[in-house]
Amino acid sequence: MPKIKEIERTPNPDAMRFILGEPLTNGVTRSFESSIDADGDELASALFAIDHVINVYYVDKYITVTQDGNAVWSELLRKLAPPIREAKPQMDLADDQEVHVSEEAMNSDDPRLKEINEMLDQQVRPYLLADGGGLKVIGLDGHRLKVHYQGACGTCPTATSGTLYAIESMVKRIDPDIEVISV
Repeated sequence: MPKIKEIERTPNPDAMRFILGEPLTNGVTRSFESSIDADGDELASALFAIDHVINVYYVDKYITVTQDGNAVWSELLRKLAPPIREAKPQMDLADDQEVHVSEEAMNSDDPRLKEINEMLDQQVRPYLLADGGGLKVIGLDGHRLKVHYQGACGTCPTATSGTLYAIESMVKRIDPDIEVISV
């Protein structure tokens, strides 16, 4: 049973990040955008059963829960804490190959995608994780790189402005014609 060490605000006012005393996963990232997505995952299903929860994202010692903006955090936190404390560590999870890159992007023969993903792994995803979220590359259509924000980043006002522009400026070092769009 994980102990909640801290609860942190994220740049997204509708998301909170729980820091646990011990890991919940063995480095495998889990991202759920609905209760249907969470089917089969005990923790995510329990959190989605709580009114106002719209997103669950977790990896290692971190769980980020995003609400719809209609709940008071002090009340919602009291409801979220029990299922998080009761969560069982999942150290035998297989890595979800599509959590950071879609199957379409993985199977692409475009060498820019591999370079973009390496750059995102090194320079972007660690910072997004620190803010309670992540980023999935959907694909590269000509010169349009489609990305999808996860966790706290999914509904964060700065994700579709500042962060997206920062990612685009980094990607332009690989190919100056690429435009990054959030989907």
